[in-house]
Amino acid sequence: MSSQKKGSPVKVANLDNPVQLAVIGAAHGIKGEVRVKTYTGDPLDLGSYGLLYDASGKSYEILTIRPSKTVVVVRFAGVEDRNAAEALNGKELYVDHAQLPQDLDEDEFYYTDLIGLTVRDREGTIYGKVSAVFNFGGGDVLEIKESGKKPVLIPFTLVSVPEILMAEGAILIDPLAAGLVDDGSTSSDETGDDEGDAGDALETDDDGWAR
Repeated sequence: MSSQKKGSPVKVANLDNPVQLAVIGAAHGIKGEVRVKTYTGDPLDLGSYGLLYDASGKSYEILTIRPSKTVVVVRFAGVEDRNAAEALNGKELYVDHAQLPQDLDEDEFYYTDLIGLTVRDREGTIYGKVSAVFNFGGGDVLEIKESGKKPVLIPFTLVSVPEILMAEGAILIDPLAAGLVDDGSTSSDETGDDEGDAGDALETDDDGWAR
């Protein structure tokens, strides 16, 4: 399963169908290197897509790339010192969908291709459309939006999402496993104990990324 990312569609100058592959983090050392968080199956694959682009359409050429814990350390062409590297912090990097390999296996797909798919169960009940794919550190989740309702998040697991029907423009879910229906076993007292958990601060790893 390919893991290019993720999130709502973004307009990027010069790209017809942008796909976010990475986001630049803090500077690394004093020679212009930066930490980069990637959304590719193999983080080092980031160096194989050619030029990357930010939202303004500015291009970035990777000169060197190497692994470092949960990120990669990258040197971009024209970035020669720490000041220049620090100026890139937070830049999201994209390629056009056409730059991605298209020879995927039958059960492989790009996460960006999930955006807009109809979400339904085996009985035909429709729950909305996939509006984004996120990972907050505990595994991938799908954001589902239905007209007139607040978006909901469901775990992107084989139990919750047993089938992806790309040819039909849909994903098949188990609404109970996805948490969209109540099995009636949770009491009001039990649910009350967990109030406030959603407001807990995200933990961060050694590189400063949320997890």
